[in-house]
Amino acid sequence: MKVGIIMGSKSDLDTMKKASAILDEFNIPYEMVIASAHRTPEAVKSFVERLEAEGAIAFIAGAGAAAHLPGVVASFTTVPVIGIPLNATALKGIDSLLAIVQMPSGMPVATMAVDGAKNAALFAVQIGATFNKELKEKYVAYRKDMGGLLSWLISIWKN
Repeated sequence: MKVGIIMGSKSDLDTMKKASAILDEFNIPYEMVIASAHRTPEAVKSFVERLEAEGAIAFIAGAGAAAHLPGVVASFTTVPVIGIPLNATALKGIDSLLAIVQMPSGMPVATMAVDGAKNAALFAVQIGATFNKELKEKYVAYRKDMGGLLSWLISIWKN
C-alpha cells in the first residue's frame, strides 16, 4: 500500500506536507514529487504509472491557478485521485477549487477544500481502510480520539 503525493510547484510544499504528516501518523508509505502538468507532463505520467504498478491506493494532487494537475493525474490512472485546490492566486484558491471540481465526466477527482491537504490524506487513509483491517482499526481510534478532544474542548469552553 502506497500513496502518491504530487504538486506542481515548490511553493506548494508547505501545504502538501500536511498530507504527508497524516500518512506518517498512520504509517502509510508515500512518495512526494514536484511535477507540473504543463512544464513536465512526462514526469507526471512516469510517476503515476510507476506508483500504480507498485500498488498505489490513491494519488493526492495539489494544484493552484488553472489546477490541471489532478485531472492530468486522473487521465493516467484508474486509482482514486484526490485533488487539493491551493491558494495560489488573487482569487485565494477559489479558481482552483472550481477547476478541480469540474472534471469532465469519466475522469472523477475527489475534491477537497482549498488547502485541504490533511483531509485529502485522511480520505486516502479511508480508502486503504476499506481493505486493510489494521488500518481501519487505527482510523477508528483516530476518529474516537478526535471526539474525545472535541468533548474536552467543549467542557473547557463551558467552564
